[in-house]
Amino acid sequence: MKEKFKLTALEKSWIGYDIGNSAFILLVTAIVPIYFNALTDAAGLTESQYFSYWGIATSIATLLVAFIGPICGTLADYKGFKKPLFTLCVMLGVLGCAALGAAHSWLSFLVIFVIAKVGFNSSLIFYDAMLPEVTDDKRMDNVSATGYALGYIGSVIPFIVCLVLVLFAGSFGISTGTAMAIAFLITAGWWVLLTLPLLKRYRQVSFVEPEAHPFVDSFRRLGTTLGKVKQEKHIFLYLLAFFFFIDGVYTIISMATTYGQSLGLDSTGLLLALLVTQIVAFPFSILFGRLSAKYDTGLLIKVCILCYTGITIFGMFLFHLWQFWVLAVLVGMFQGGVQAMSRSYLGKIIPPENSGEYFGLMDICGKGADALGPALIAMVSSLMGARTVTVFGMRLQGQNLGVGFLTVLFVIGYVLFCKADKLNKARLPKV
Repeated sequence: MKEKFKLTALEKSWIGYDIGNSAFILLVTAIVPIYFNALTDAAGLTESQYFSYWGIATSIATLLVAFIGPICGTLADYKGFKKPLFTLCVMLGVLGCAALGAAHSWLSFLVIFVIAKVGFNSSLIFYDAMLPEVTDDKRMDNVSATGYALGYIGSVIPFIVCLVLVLFAGSFGISTGTAMAIAFLITAGWWVLLTLPLLKRYRQVSFVEPEAHPFVDSFRRLGTTLGKVKQEKHIFLYLLAFFFFIDGVYTIISMATTYGQSLGLDSTGLLLALLVTQIVAFPFSILFGRLSAKYDTGLLIKVCILCYTGITIFGMFLFHLWQFWVLAVLVGMFQGGVQAMSRSYLGKIIPPENSGEYFGLMDICGKGADALGPALIAMVSSLMGARTVTVFGMRLQGQNLGVGFLTVLFVIGYVLFCKADKLNKARLPKV
């Protein structure tokens, strides 16, 4: 059993990118919203405006990727295209991350943030599409889960350095702004360093031959793939289900600190709680990888969706810091599992030579959902303003109600996934 889970050099290199890019997303999830809040405070914006603008920026970034992602995914399937396009997106994200420290107004900061987030999210299309090439179907769940697990724990290393630097900037004789600029540089450097092994070892082995005009032809091939997806009901239903349930997952990840900050919770407590999420997510992601060898992947995804539904209901009635800590632990338990199993589930039901196209379509669903969730929460928060609604004797603000809405998306996602999984069971190889 031990030999079965021993990683190859290529699998380790692929997982290394998860460790590298996770540092950026942890910084964006935990510290960046608090820094942005300081910029909006200095500009005289209200807490409601801060929450709304951050949600809008996140939605714009994800919508841009949802638009260009499928084309990038289709291009990536051409021989010799995947690695160069992956490298280009990585560099866009890394340079954007490093440049965040040069922004001194809330608007310029948001513009650079959108650029960095587009680079980061676009790189994941190519990265995820590499999965069927770096491993096989029997190992795919475990490799995917290990990537998320080590990404969570590995990202903690630069994050702790950045956190200490920011929290104790005065003790180091520097301003908070300077400390943040250094933190962005540290994160960008870590990201690049952990990407190099993958760039060195990865070779595209599954591909289609390029046409005379690959960019133009990519639109035709994308149209063909969309037609296939409509005919292949098992894939179509899965992607539709993924759109709904991953909406809640991504929104909770991207808006957690912003949500707590808007409710007036202590910033340091929020940061430490999210650090706990990363630590908890590490063993539980490994656990889901091990469980996938004994239990059906579809069953594990259903368990995660149901648990996230309960987590969302709990988050709707969040008022105190201790509740946020409980939420952080619960999210850590299922976050890596649902993401890893979803990624490998698709990898098993698609042809590897078209992995870029299908993961590009998956990215439409994921990023489209990621844009929808924050936008909905921002809209509800803006419409509610300072008003509150009493539910079960508790006074809920617009932010609370917005989070509660995510429960509906999880329920829809669960129902659709059950239908998709029923169709896929006959197609997936028996292990």
